Amino acid sequence: MEGSSTNQRSDFGKMGYGCKHYRRRCKIRAPCCNEVFPCRHCHNEAMSMMRNPRDPHELCRHDVRQVICSVCDTEQPVARVCSNCGVNMGEYFCEVCKFYDDDTEKRHFHCNECGICRVGGRENFFHCQKCGSCYSIGLRDNHSCVENSMRHHCPICYEYLFDSLKATAVLKCGHTIHSECLNEMQKHDQYSCPLCFKSVIDMSIYWKRIDEEIQETRMPEEYQNKKVWILCNDCNDTTEVFFHIIGHKCCHCNSYNTRMISPPVIP
Repeated sequence: MEGSSTNQRSDFGKMGYGCKHYRRRCKIRAPCCNEVFPCRHCHNEAMSMMRNPRDPHELCRHDVRQVICSVCDTEQPVARVCSNCGVNMGEYFCEVCKFYDDDTEKRHFHCNECGICRVGGRENFFHCQKCGSCYSIGLRDNHSCVENSMRHHCPICYEYLFDSLKATAVLKCGHTIHSECLNEMQKHDQYSCPLCFKSVIDMSIYWKRIDEEIQETRMPEEYQNKKVWILCNDCNDTTEVFFHIIGHKCCHCNSYNTRMISPPVIP
């Protein structure tokens, strides 16, 4: 009977406790402002809406020391089980991150190198020491490393990537972006990295179409022998090519992802 009542206490509260970010049976007291919030994301969203620009601040997950049980309202030091009613405040609990979540389908795991909890199952990820973050196992030895590539804001929505709740994608150039932001870019025919301007997908078929369009589009006679210098965003090569209104092809990698530059200065 004792074991049965323990299981009942453990399962209690999976009926609406938590917030839009996490299902859990506790709230946290923010040490930075001494206010109570369902989670640190709720705290950060509330603080970002304050009118005084000096007041907004973000909560560091590792600094949380006190939690409040959502079942019996008992405030206590961070722990998995409530010291008063015995309820399990989170099916997943990380003592390092002070993190609780009942949604076990997320398959949480704590990465010591990242210093935070991730989702998706430990066996499906590896930690890239140079990039400084966890990536899908499919990217092991199969991505361009950019030092601390995840410790930046998404170049589209400007949300901090390292601990974002949204899925991320690693571009061919090694830069990281939210997957949904990348999809929005492609919906609007934007196929270059917002940071380094390298092509994010194989554009060879599109380049052939431009070849055909250029062959069918004759330039006025006064422009037929005009030359310009270009820089290729894909291979970083500079070269002199004939000017055309449609585009300028890199002689090194055949990319049209180029831009005109000033002629090089000859000593």
